[in-house]
Amino acid sequence: MSDHETFELDATRLACGVTLPSLTLAYKTYGQLNADKSNLILYPTSYGAQHSDIDWLIGPGRILDPKRYCIVIPNQLGNGLSSSPSTLPEPFRHGRAPAFSHLDNIAAQKRLLDEVFGVTRIALIYGWSMGGQQALYWGALHPDRVARICVTCTSARTSPHNALFLEGLAAALKTDAGWNGAWFTDRPVRGLQAFARIYAGWAMSQAFYRDELWAGAGFTSREDYILRAWEGNFMRRDPLDLLSMIATWIASDISDNAVFRGDLEAALGAITAPTIIMPSTTDLYFTQEDSRRETALMPNAELRPIHSDWGHRAGNPQHSPDDAAVIRQAVEELLAH
Repeated sequence: MSDHETFELDATRLACGVTLPSLTLAYKTYGQLNADKSNLILYPTSYGAQHSDIDWLIGPGRILDPKRYCIVIPNQLGNGLSSSPSTLPEPFRHGRAPAFSHLDNIAAQKRLLDEVFGVTRIALIYGWSMGGQQALYWGALHPDRVARICVTCTSARTSPHNALFLEGLAAALKTDAGWNGAWFTDRPVRGLQAFARIYAGWAMSQAFYRDELWAGAGFTSREDYILRAWEGNFMRRDPLDLLSMIATWIASDISDNAVFRGDLEAALGAITAPTIIMPSTTDLYFTQEDSRRETALMPNAELRPIHSDWGHRAGNPQHSPDDAAVIRQAVEELLAH
């Protein structure tokens, strides 16, 4: 039995120019929408994640409180629940899937809010990593629909260094013997293992491994942490879905559309909602300096770094209560106004 709902869109033209005969947006709702529909929080998913991977922070006394707010997690396109290479009908399977963009994610989410929830203004958009990218797209393209934004470890435009990291992941996955140049003829176990080990090295800081912080999260050794937290995670996913989300991430740029025509300064300037940008001081690919430069161009934004040794995962601190407390405070402050 499914633990989520689906919103079925009819024939949909994607930003890449391809028209799909149908598009599915999977989503999960936590809490109740109030009478005037003013308490909806949108919480998009991050790379490789589905709603059940990131809903740990929803609950009384946690970062997002379902007793006070209606929290909706839309699964991004490509993640295996919403339309993805692994779910598309022929002729879109086997390496011929269209490129999904955050423009497509935002368009589908907007229709979900309009047609299913009847919500015209979002109380808060909260997002980590690729979820934060979607939040900034919302803020730039639909400023009248967004009351507040809180994002952790993310960017408005994927940096060249971040893109290189992602290209390396894709290259490692494609070294598997099952890759035929367009799709995988066999499940790429060795490719996924290499993918996971590279990701683990980039996602966590040097201090995380030096000081063996994995022990506090219930792992018995560094190898146990890599096998269970990283290989185990990515082995659950379809490899073409992983490549699809990498392509979406690399292309992420809130100014790459007909509204802003590549003018990032104008796109950042259009985000008028009160916003807190929270980079991790030890994130190796969404760096604090990149966030500082982007935040400076936003008229109503505050840069509030998370001082942590958990690297990129400081923005998704399931095993780091101190980092979770910092994020919870930022969300509470935004929602108090």
